Amino acid sequence: MAREFYEDVSDALASFLPPGLRGYGSTISGRNLKVWFGDDPHEHYEVQALGRSKLEIGFHAEYSAEARNEAVIDVLRARQKTWRRALGADAETGRFLGRKDWRRLSEVWEGPGLDTGEAAVEAAERLARYITTLEKIRGAT
Repeated sequence: MAREFYEDVSDALASFLPPGLRGYGSTISGRNLKVWFGDDPHEHYEVQALGRSKLEIGFHAEYSAEARNEAVIDVLRARQKTWRRALGADAETGRFLGRKDWRRLSEVWEGPGLDTGEAAVEAAERLARYITTLEKIRGAT
């Protein structure tokens, strides 16, 4: 996917977020969009390509210490009933796709057409759902 796809996701994201969640940090590359709250980007929300026909959307914990990443995800696992209602059955917790020490709560979309403008808006809307749902939990800890 081209950088422009992630720029489109970023442009659409704020429109799906409540005003109180629009003050975030972000980075965009040709491979992903990362969004975080506060000063530490190790815990962030992400939209990223996984190969040519897969797109991952969700939350990542990417500290160098595996135990720290696991602790972050354990907080979310403890509130699974809360986020499961909002995010549905496709959201999964576990190891990061491709790196064993990082952790994630995310879903993977598969198929053609994931690099279109329409898909970018849909990805932004879905990422906003992760953010609004999980920040309520993360802010409570």
